[in-house]
Amino acid sequence: MEKIVHTGSSRGQANFGWLNSKHTFSFGHYHNSERMSFGVLRVLNDDIVIGGAGFPTHPHSNMEIISIPLSGALAHRDSTGTEKVINTGEVQIMSAGSGLTHSEYNASKTEEVNFLQIWILPREENIKPRYDQKVFNSEERKNAVQTVVSPDEAKSLWINQNAWLSLSDLDAEKSITYTLHGEGNGLYCFVIDGQIEVEGEVLRKRDAIGISDTDSAEVMAIADSKLLFIEVPMTYD
Repeated sequence: MEKIVHTGSSRGQANFGWLNSKHTFSFGHYHNSERMSFGVLRVLNDDIVIGGAGFPTHPHSNMEIISIPLSGALAHRDSTGTEKVINTGEVQIMSAGSGLTHSEYNASKTEEVNFLQIWILPREENIKPRYDQKVFNSEERKNAVQTVVSPDEAKSLWINQNAWLSLSDLDAEKSITYTLHGEGNGLYCFVIDGQIEVEGEVLRKRDAIGISDTDSAEVMAIADSKLLFIEVPMTYD
């Protein structure tokens, strides 16, 4: 097993007033040659946007983009004609594919929105752009692993990659085993809140650990914790 720990305090930061963003991997003005990606996981940004502000229309192509609001709501619009509001409790995915433009704004004029923005390199390039979002029952991740994004559209939001994104809410002193789905995949565990121990490493709020060369990982909650698991191929063909 190989492990790499990224503490929350070691992330890059960009604060533009309207946007305060923490970057786990190199992004924008933050560049760290040792923090370019974890396998095909290219971006994990922790964004806070003030009321009434947001990202104006901009292009993307050949990227799987997932947004997970942690508090507040996002207003989404893109060139496929999709206009949606993504609320806390929902997960959004957009396959940029052959190319599109989109914007993301805080749906509130007064309250902040905090959301995770995740970019994953696609399995197949230049597919037709695609958008989806879904509400997930939080009770189904209580002391369990709830898959929210996977290659199986029947069970979750579909992603154009051999990747799985899952959420878990663990009570203190509870433990779970995450079993990887894909051969050659690695697991990136991000602590949204709380404190956990993973394979001998203690992680706190906004810390993360990347684990590869293993079939499973043991996770124990030291305090009540909210977790995001991102399982991805470690190589990109």
